[in-house]
Amino acid sequence: MQFKGMAMLDKKQIGKSTQSIWSGEQEHELYERSTQVPVVHSVSFAYKDIDTWHKVALEEAEGHIYSRNTNPTVRAFEDKVKELESAQAATSFASGMAAISNTLATFLKPGDRVVSIKDSYGGTNVIFNEFLPPLNIIVSLCETGDYEQIEAEIAKGCTLLYLETPTNPTIKITDIKRLSAAAKKVGALVVVDNTFATPINQNPLLLGADITLHSASKYLGGHADALGGVICGNKDLVKKVYHYREINGATLAPMDAYSLLRGMKTLKLRVERQNESALKIANFLENHPLVEQVNYPGLESHPGHQIAKVQMNGGYGGMLSFSVKGGLESIKKFLPKLKYAHMAANLGCVETVVGPPLTTSHVECSAEERKAAGIPEGLVRYSTGIEDVEDLIDDLKQAFTHIS
Repeated sequence: MQFKGMAMLDKKQIGKSTQSIWSGEQEHELYERSTQVPVVHSVSFAYKDIDTWHKVALEEAEGHIYSRNTNPTVRAFEDKVKELESAQAATSFASGMAAISNTLATFLKPGDRVVSIKDSYGGTNVIFNEFLPPLNIIVSLCETGDYEQIEAEIAKGCTLLYLETPTNPTIKITDIKRLSAAAKKVGALVVVDNTFATPINQNPLLLGADITLHSASKYLGGHADALGGVICGNKDLVKKVYHYREINGATLAPMDAYSLLRGMKTLKLRVERQNESALKIANFLENHPLVEQVNYPGLESHPGHQIAKVQMNGGYGGMLSFSVKGGLESIKKFLPKLKYAHMAANLGCVETVVGPPLTTSHVECSAEERKAAGIPEGLVRYSTGIEDVEDLIDDLKQAFTHIS
């Protein structure tokens, strides 16, 4: 398949919804004038002369050699995310955890020091607590929101600052701009997991981060039918991660890239609906007698509300969590009674999805580790779908009657 260059979209002149639809799809002429990016399953790409082939291999000419490295369908997905995140470059992976682990492996070596927060996603937490220490990489996990502690740990020496905001599943907020500034003072790289916020609600690179990453399986795809991960940032940094990934092989499959591309065309529509519905649900839950605590940054009662109001572009996301009186035993009765929610280890899709951390975000962790991270066993992680919000609230009401 031959591609010819076309005019780049002027991202300064168009909105997020237009970017979600057109970015990555106008830079190259599509096969046989198709209006949709085709799924290119070919493992390799042939050339009629060795000189051209060699130039492409050396990245001196446009083209593809082998789909473990690059692929036309995958490239379109990467370009779309790159534009939405206002980045110079992007590279993709077989899963969100592959994006996280490959990025950390690229930039860390024995003797380096990582500073992060305790509330990161369970899989990330396992990397910090279990996989990095044996490699003689020092990890300092701080209380999320304790900026004095985090800045003090950064000042002691920091190679990489890793942030996640909002956090999974406690929905805590971290000030990206403030902590990025502290990291830059000591020459540290700043990586931000932007999965929960999405590029619609938050752009970490514009707040001082060097790399932003996503589990594309979640909001980007939006339909729970494709696995993938992606990072964005400065082209030189992304190229280093790409090189690690192309050799280690955690490659995004073309069919998954196609599914993610298709899902992303409605990204802004979905996220705006989820933002609106999640806020209404959070308000309902905050006033329910069986709910002990609601975690949602759109609520004025949330400790990170003012920061979120500034850095989240006016949208607070579709994710919330809440604690129910009676703890784990109560939610064992409550969750199965919900009619319009999947009990599943997923989030960010058009259907509402619910579950406790012990089976979702922190299934890899013990009860003691979850407790140490400030995660109650009776916490419910609630990923708001695009259903009619009145139906979702009525569904919650009837489910609560089974534990009252």
